[in-house]
Amino acid sequence: MWAQDRESWRGEEYAVRRVSGATSGKRYRCPGCDQEIPAAVPHVVVWPEHDTEAEHRRHWHTPCWAARDRRAPNTVRSRNAPRYG
Repeated sequence: MWAQDRESWRGEEYAVRRVSGATSGKRYRCPGCDQEIPAAVPHVVVWPEHDTEAEHRRHWHTPCWAARDRRAPNTVRSRNAPRYG
């Protein structure tokens, strides 16, 4: 089982899981800075606690999540938006 924390943000509770990084070569885009999280870089995965299937999870750089009130984007990407480009 993965260890995860619970943190509040903007009046909502979030599940926060610290991960060591993807070993599969996957890369993600951080919603805090809109920059790529390269494969194998430790980061956090965050989703609303009510989302029991974690369908709305997002991968954040750890410092971006820590500074989320200052780093959150003005534009919210949908799940179907292109990841890179």
